[in-house]
Amino acid sequence: MKTLMQAAFAAGALCLAASAAMAEPAVVYDAGGKFDKSFNEAAYNGIEKFKKETGSSYLEFEVQADAQREQAFRKMAQRGADPIIGIGFSQESAIKKVAPEFPNIRFVIIDSVVDLPNVQSIVFKEQEGSYLVGVLAALASKTGKVGFVGGMDIPLISRFQCGYAQGAKAANPNIEVLANMTGTTPAAWNDPTRGAELAKGQFDRGADVVFAAAGGTGTGVYQAAKDNGKLAIGVDSNQNHLQPGTMLTSMLKRVDVAVYETAKAAKDGTWKAGVTVLGLKEGGVDWALDEHNKSLITDDMKAKVEAAKADIVSGKVEVHDYMSDNACPN
Repeated sequence: MKTLMQAAFAAGALCLAASAAMAEPAVVYDAGGKFDKSFNEAAYNGIEKFKKETGSSYLEFEVQADAQREQAFRKMAQRGADPIIGIGFSQESAIKKVAPEFPNIRFVIIDSVVDLPNVQSIVFKEQEGSYLVGVLAALASKTGKVGFVGGMDIPLISRFQCGYAQGAKAANPNIEVLANMTGTTPAAWNDPTRGAELAKGQFDRGADVVFAAAGGTGTGVYQAAKDNGKLAIGVDSNQNHLQPGTMLTSMLKRVDVAVYETAKAAKDGTWKAGVTVLGLKEGGVDWALDEHNKSLITDDMKAKVEAAKADIVSGKVEVHDYMSDNACPN
């Protein structure tokens, strides 16, 4: 009898595992849409890779308004999606509310931490990748002034700004870093016209390289750089191809890898709740060099940025995290 009971429990566990393995993952994109050529699109590329490699389908939803977030996660859970991957810190409150209602479904949040037993939180050391592109910006600048255009004015984007400034000053202690945020609402992620205006303002003040950490708003920054004969730096995805010859590099934030890996782990039965932190050492952030920007990166620049990367990975250089104290070193 005991053996039969054990066998029944084992069969039940196998059924649960099989059910989870057969479930479709779901992705809930943040404001700006899945084709923002940046953050959301990186997530889209990751889930598409998972689909192509495994043959699995997936569900998706593009958030248009904050009121839709909780509804989207609950609807995905009711449909049996597993895992349900929330793209962006703005999904935090919805996941906190919905995940406890569905304890047998796995949730993932990217760019924030939700401490629940069925949630995996994936965060990045954006300051480390930003430091590297800051080094390149300072080395490429002929005016001694570089710029930064952020999206929504939040601590996460200040983390990019602070790392960028620290890297630029490491390469040139006399560099001046100009900075603007696009706005204080989610609309700041998808306003190319405003992005172009802010970039133009920085160019008029002497900046000749500008880094945009602003989602879809960045496309306006890159166009303005091209129109004014300046250089721009992309973010999240490799955006070098958007304006070849204008894009100095891109700060890669491997949201695509994070989405792919968490979906695959859920399918393979190796998924774990908890916090995952991805920096340079883990391959979570980096700078981009390809056929679209290689003519802008000299051997000396490449050697210096790779040396900076090695110093960060080894621990010789520590890049300050703005979100640790809401301050940026001078």
